[in-house]
Amino acid sequence: MTKRTQAPPRLHELEALVMEEVWRRETATVRDVMEALNKAASKSRAYTTVMTIMDRLHRKGLLDRRQERQGRNNTYIYAPRLSRDEYADVRAQTEVDALVREWGDVALVHFAKQMGTLDPKRREQLRRLARGA
Repeated sequence: MTKRTQAPPRLHELEALVMEEVWRRETATVRDVMEALNKAASKSRAYTTVMTIMDRLHRKGLLDRRQERQGRNNTYIYAPRLSRDEYADVRAQTEVDALVREWGDVALVHFAKQMGTLDPKRREQLRRLARGA
């Protein structure tokens, strides 16, 4: 992951659905994402709706895009700037930092209590992960 000066924004419901599809495919057009979302939805989403969301995700710095010729038309091909895991890691760090900044020791006490409720094997896995981070 490249260093970012600002954490990526939280995803709204439709943004999260779009990002999940782009992460799954690695690269996608608006039509690819629209068709995949519409297969899984009870209510179809318009091409322009998905296009607007993907453009917004591009402007927010979550998607890269390049223009490519497809037949007689030019189309954008989108790709995620961060992997799903990188996004989750940065967002979680941002949220934890905000909680600790706002609530200080109270937040840390609650984290410690949560750790205490985990089974010992899981606790040890998390300790190893934290040391490696």
